[in-house]
Amino acid sequence: MGFDYDVERKSMPSLADLRVHYDLDSLDDGAVPPQPWPLVQTWLADALQSGTPEPTAMALATVDAQHQPHVRMVLLKEANEQGFCFFTNYGSDKGQELAAVPKAALTLWWPPLQRQLRVEGVVEALTAAESHAYFVTRPRDSQLGAWTSPQSQFLANREQLQTLWQQTVDRFLGVDPLPLPPNWGGYRVVPDRIEFWQGRPSRLHDRMVYQRTTSNLWQCTRLAP
Repeated sequence: MGFDYDVERKSMPSLADLRVHYDLDSLDDGAVPPQPWPLVQTWLADALQSGTPEPTAMALATVDAQHQPHVRMVLLKEANEQGFCFFTNYGSDKGQELAAVPKAALTLWWPPLQRQLRVEGVVEALTAAESHAYFVTRPRDSQLGAWTSPQSQFLANREQLQTLWQQTVDRFLGVDPLPLPPNWGGYRVVPDRIEFWQGRPSRLHDRMVYQRTTSNLWQCTRLAP
């Protein structure tokens, strides 16, 4: 079956001509703390109040066993001195890639603030207790979705997914709370590099990067934009 789209063609401006003027804020050398975490928390708090849609959305980059990179959007669910946490199906592409190469990079982008936060580091799986503590806070439909989806596997059509959903709903009818799926849980990116990027005029952006030197010490330097 073919698809007949009756969409009015609209002229698109040249992408090369699109410009945004960055001038909202600056990141001064004398204003950055000796460790990155106070600034991480400040920037996250600013992002939550900025009106950015999905302010915790972040690009997660991984590589597979053949060193092919892959990137997708996930949601940040915790950020503290231990690292940056997200949750997924262990059997998904990202889960298999992290099992093969337990390293990742993250980027959070907040357009209203003209800021981005970049993180690189090793990845560790959260404990079952940590994953369960978050799982029980999710809406029931999201919990059922975690049980339903064979994430990243091929489906014949959408009806197959709907059938799996109904089977899951029937299976857990009257079960409350739902148990933690055995193939679902969290990961923590333990950073060894955190970069704060603040847009500036004339593309002379501020870039301050923290590099971990020991478990508790960081070196902060400025990078050319």
